[in-house]
Amino acid sequence: MSSRSSRTIYVGNLPLDVKEWEIEDLFYKYGRILDIELKLPPRPPGYCFVEFEDPLDAEDAIKGRDGYNFDGCRIRVELAHGGRGQSSRRGYGGGGSGGSGRGRFGVSHRSEFRVVVRGLPSSASWQDLKDHMRKAGDVCFAEVYRDGDGAMGIVDYTNYEDMKYAET
Repeated sequence: MSSRSSRTIYVGNLPLDVKEWEIEDLFYKYGRILDIELKLPPRPPGYCFVEFEDPLDAEDAIKGRDGYNFDGCRIRVELAHGGRGQSSRRGYGGGGSGGSGRGRFGVSHRSEFRVVVRGLPSSASWQDLKDHMRKAGDVCFAEVYRDGDGAMGIVDYTNYEDMKYAET
């Protein structure tokens, strides 16, 4: 049986009035959906996790829906827990790309809406940083740099409002 992480996709930048049936309508054509976990925080954007029965269906959904215009919002679709479009046939996790987009489908999505995060533990990964900073909004890039005193990170957001919220 394949791991849940290779079958579950993250869908970001959703409008806050989205309904579960609309998510199902977006993804049912890619394969059998086992679960939809809709997350609608107090501030936009909303996001969700969609678990497919087959990892190949999750890959097809990523290829088919990443960047799709849904109700005026350009949605982001990637494997849950990082790894945009990472092929399950090559194994989850890749070659330590560090969030930079190398070795994945497409290129990294950098933006001008950048936040520097200092004082990270030396064990922090770019995936940990990205997951944590998603609480402030739609993260499109994260990188962790290590030095003698621990680590620092850079996080890019898809829009100005999320970046400003993350700074507070």
